[in-house]
Amino acid sequence: MWSLPLLRYTDVPPRVTENFILSGYRFPNYSLRQCLASAFRPTNETGNFWTHFLPIFVFTFHFLEVFTWEGAPEPSDPFFYPFWNYFLGVLYLLLASSLAHLLNSMSLIIREICFFVDYGTISAYTVGSSLAYYYYIHPQAGIPEIGFGGQNSTQRRSLNADEEAWPSASSPTQFQLFFESLYIPSSFLVAIICVITCCNTRQCWRKYRYAVRTLVFLLPFFISSTPVFYRLQSTSASSLSSASPHLFSTMAAFFYRHCFWLVVSAIFNISKIPERFSPGNFDIWGHSHQWFHCCTFLSILDELQMIKVEIQALLLNPTLILSPAMPPRLPGPTLCSTYGVMVLLQGCIACIIALFGWQAYQIYGPEQKKLKGH
Repeated sequence: MWSLPLLRYTDVPPRVTENFILSGYRFPNYSLRQCLASAFRPTNETGNFWTHFLPIFVFTFHFLEVFTWEGAPEPSDPFFYPFWNYFLGVLYLLLASSLAHLLNSMSLIIREICFFVDYGTISAYTVGSSLAYYYYIHPQAGIPEIGFGGQNSTQRRSLNADEEAWPSASSPTQFQLFFESLYIPSSFLVAIICVITCCNTRQCWRKYRYAVRTLVFLLPFFISSTPVFYRLQSTSASSLSSASPHLFSTMAAFFYRHCFWLVVSAIFNISKIPERFSPGNFDIWGHSHQWFHCCTFLSILDELQMIKVEIQALLLNPTLILSPAMPPRLPGPTLCSTYGVMVLLQGCIACIIALFGWQAYQIYGPEQKKLKGH
């Protein structure tokens, strides 16, 4: 492995090159063993691998903290179904991204498939986030009246209808309709559209591929964040599931930081800074895609903290009963409404990847045979 030369951009197929990265390329004919070993050798993909592989362990540590809280139900309790689906979405994203950068030198066809899978896991992550938002941050979110883990139903509280009125005349009922019926289906549909669009950028819109891939994921962000936007602009909604103003302000702070890191990551991904201003000097370490990975993970970490704040609020007030002026609570999460949604999404994404993978085979099959002969 260490004897294999690293090449310049002029010595590899144009499909392999990245803007302003001049050296450190692996020849696209590595074996699986050579690709795995390259994680410990400085190449222009080494940093891309580690900046999403190591965060898996950091994220898992912060995720598991919830189950150590006093009064938290068992990890297998239905209350945590959305939280586990969120975890799976993030795990898929980080693992697929790191492996895509590590294994993409096996062949041109495998390279395409690696990044098709990468785009698919980003969409799975957005739907996983939507499930967590729906059950923990939704204006009607709450633990079912029966509670869990032997919680005493006498702990119920009621809200003053005069102080906490559900929007009726001043706010259109379309909000309620969207939250109750269209929110998850919309997130699902947008995720599929994003996968198809990003996979298409491997062949079309090549010149603007980074901008297209970045901008196309703005739509699922706005769709999935709808409950948060509603909570932030509505005082009454903000207190429906928050146990204290302090927790609500903490949730808002984490969301703003989440948005900040997303914006910074988008800037790095589109601008190709710093290598744009000094081509060749950031080929191995410090180029924009590594910073993009770091900022993306920081945004995910703040999103996790935001969700944990909302879970804590619900656990502090587990049997909150709304006044008659309030709409009923959402039904509790089920296997079908959480894991079922994710399984269906993965099936759809797998079909899309198979279709684009077959197209890649048709296009790059002959070229790959020439590279093997070389």
